Amino acid sequence: MNDERILLSVTGWDPDIWVRELNRHTPGREIVLEPDGADDPSIRYAVVWKQPEGLLSNLPRLKAIFSLGAGVDHVFKDTTLPDVPIARIVSPDLTARMSEYVVWRVLDHHRFGPLYRSQQDARIWNELRDQASADEVTVGIMGLGELGRDSANKLKALGFEITGWSRRPQRVEGVTCYTGQEGFGDFLASANIFVVLLPLTGETRGILNLDTIRRMTRRDHFGAPVLINAGRGGLQVETDILTALDEGLLSAVSLDVFETEPLAEESPLWAHAKVTITPHAAAASSPKKLAGPIVAQMKACDRGEPLTNLVDKDAGY
Repeated sequence: MNDERILLSVTGWDPDIWVRELNRHTPGREIVLEPDGADDPSIRYAVVWKQPEGLLSNLPRLKAIFSLGAGVDHVFKDTTLPDVPIARIVSPDLTARMSEYVVWRVLDHHRFGPLYRSQQDARIWNELRDQASADEVTVGIMGLGELGRDSANKLKALGFEITGWSRRPQRVEGVTCYTGQEGFGDFLASANIFVVLLPLTGETRGILNLDTIRRMTRRDHFGAPVLINAGRGGLQVETDILTALDEGLLSAVSLDVFETEPLAEESPLWAHAKVTITPHAAAASSPKKLAGPIVAQMKACDRGEPLTNLVDKDAGY
């Protein structure tokens, strides 16, 4: 038995695609979908997406866990994790995909896309003449990690004013940055469109609630702020978002993530005129693009080099 094996656990994905791509970059290692017993000494690395509880808990020679996604809350749902490093996926492909989604949704709301589509359905010819220019609109980005910074730079290139908020201090050129609870209120008062790219932690769970939305006070251009959540579903309280839409506290929302996925057929979000839904498709993890960087990290670790993009287990991201 090869004593340098990789354990792959990818709930909801076809594992054959990942096996093929991982093998392409590390042909000398066997990729397995289950360990050989509870104390399999051959497993050196684990590549996971929503792994079963306890799968990784008794692998005595496990060196590191690699999460197949920008978020890692799915990894931490397993309360039996071993004390080994956990690496997040940070890749140009994943970052570019997220920025494409953010720019698309911001521009669609900015240029009245939902309203024009409704006019098309009703065969109404009516140009909206109060279209603001990009430099008159401020986009506030919640979460200034790799994804948030790249989205900010691409929106800046289109002329939008950008503000940002993060739990820890960040400096991004051309972005007015706010930090922590002391800066949260000022941030919420700063923007017309809010893009949410936060990680899901104990502190951020449910942060998109009615109290937060009521503090989004800009009323120009759209009449009320626009909310775009491409982060994690657990950040939002969906009943509060619906209330905010119906009360005019939000003018529109785009949601790519949900409290429970898939979104239930009976959810009122599906049919709400002010809601755009995408099925957690903002930044899909591509085996062809991501397998190489994951294997490169493994090879670096084998050479005694430090892993990069490590998760702060205390912070949860």
